Amino acid sequence: MIQQKNLATARKPLDRTQDKQNFVQTRTEKPWHEINPAPKKNWKPDNSLKIIPLGGCEEVGRNMTCFEYGQDIVLLDMGLQFPEEDMPGIDYVIPNVEYLEGKEKNIRAVIFSHGHLDHIGAAAILLPKLGNPQIIGRPLTLEMVKHRVEDLQRGASKKLRTTYVKDLNEKFNLGAFTLSFFQVDHAIMDAMGVILETPVATIIHPGDWTIERDPVGRKAIDYSQLSTLKRPTILMLESLGATNSKEQVTEEEMLSNLYRLISEAPGRVVITTFSSQIQRIRQILEFAAKNNKKVALDGFSMKLNIELATKLGYINLPKGVIITTDKAHTYPDNKVIIVCTGGQGEEMAALSRIVAGNHRFIKIKKEDTVIFSSSVIPGNERTVQRVKDNLYRQSDNVYHSDIIDVHISGHSNVEGIKEMLREIKPDYFIPVYANHYFLKEASKIAQGIGFRKDKIFVPDNGSIIKFTPNNAEMLKEKVPTSYVFVDGLGVGDVGEIVLRDRQMLAEDGMFVIVTVIDKLTGRVRGSPDIISRGFVYLRESKDLLSQTRRKVIEIVDKSAGGGGAVNWTYVKDEIRNKIGDFLNTKTSRRPMILPVVIEV
Repeated sequence: MIQQKNLATARKPLDRTQDKQNFVQTRTEKPWHEINPAPKKNWKPDNSLKIIPLGGCEEVGRNMTCFEYGQDIVLLDMGLQFPEEDMPGIDYVIPNVEYLEGKEKNIRAVIFSHGHLDHIGAAAILLPKLGNPQIIGRPLTLEMVKHRVEDLQRGASKKLRTTYVKDLNEKFNLGAFTLSFFQVDHAIMDAMGVILETPVATIIHPGDWTIERDPVGRKAIDYSQLSTLKRPTILMLESLGATNSKEQVTEEEMLSNLYRLISEAPGRVVITTFSSQIQRIRQILEFAAKNNKKVALDGFSMKLNIELATKLGYINLPKGVIITTDKAHTYPDNKVIIVCTGGQGEEMAALSRIVAGNHRFIKIKKEDTVIFSSSVIPGNERTVQRVKDNLYRQSDNVYHSDIIDVHISGHSNVEGIKEMLREIKPDYFIPVYANHYFLKEASKIAQGIGFRKDKIFVPDNGSIIKFTPNNAEMLKEKVPTSYVFVDGLGVGDVGEIVLRDRQMLAEDGMFVIVTVIDKLTGRVRGSPDIISRGFVYLRESKDLLSQTRRKVIEIVDKSAGGGGAVNWTYVKDEIRNKIGDFLNTKTSRRPMILPVVIEV
């Protein structure tokens, strides 16, 4: 029998009284300024550490943080944010780097914590804009960055100054910063945590992280060694799990469920997962090889990532296991596993095309088993639900994390946040990389186990958190972090006004009025032409159109009918405003009015 997920057994929030006592007992008794000796005489008193989130502290994605000490700047991550429902036509959103203009020569390095798009997706655009500074990351991460850069402009990756972190024990001097690393668990290979030591404080930033219980084939990670770093220490912690109090499933349990579903499937198995889940895909390939099954990979990004991981030696592909999708029909259905992208409902991803019936080689059958081995990214709930609804109509065997544990999140839960705080024992805590309410909940968790509220900073995008030898504060002023939209090849050319126009067009449509006016008399010739898109169906609105034409003629006669010099801008504004009011009165809708005046 398949182990079913029982939400009723989810772990209840624990009493924080004992946690608070344990945390207080384990914290260092001496204040940090007594542990950390006074700076040397040649230290410049105007130098201070500034931590500035340029993105990622008011949304999921667009992650980028600026660390500035004196004349030295280090950047962590350059991620993108996928568009929200009120951003029609936008491909994605990237961080605003206006604050760094004129400081490009001060950037010592850009560090990439891991290869997810919400951490590297903006690199191809921002690196050239910042003068192609040195980039530092683990091999798989930097290879993914290179491909993003090359996709945008052929040959551009040759300009990158790359430093591969081949051993997490390596250290780098970046001006006033000393950079080192530590291992983290996350849903992609080569994820790493970052340590930045400065003259006034040591920053600990795991990037995205989780705590895996009983990981398969390796030891669980212990973070207690980070408590011995030079103080004061600042823990910046990704906080997406701050509202999740459910007990975390182990990797062994997840794989057991996944393998059982595959083994008992009556027909083909279709597994959708993130293209970056290289470890998961490798485990599926190894299981298929042992059980005489074939695997077809579908999705450009997934194929690319597996190719990169194979070249780097992270995956040893079992011989003869991988087949192409066009050959899948040549094998018995119960011998075929299709691993594809599209678990977030992306329109052009493999699963969406399969569900819509637009895939050239794969059609869903009733006896197929479809498995969502992925979590839902916040904001994608509606699109994922639509995909699930359509799959349930086509297949009798659909499985996802609401009914069975077939996925481990790359983000920890409430207990994980507590554990990180207890093990690292930071002097300051800055929750990051999530919507504001997640950050506030993470702050509450810290306070609940004994952390002082005045040692916690909950930032917005653009907040400046300043550390000096004697003080730490969040300044009132902020740096610019407004959205920078990417639409096709345009970067930043779609601003708030253009977006508002698109929203208006999407909501109430467009109404074009073409009026021919006699230059001598200032009166309308003939009847104005009207073009409607997304507002009303012209053939069924003849009475409304007749009234509108008469209204246009009346407006023009009053505005320009006296003859002589005419202010045509004023005439257009009058048509736009008064026809807008008229249509709103008649329909309770206000389309975008575009008046076109032609003099003859």
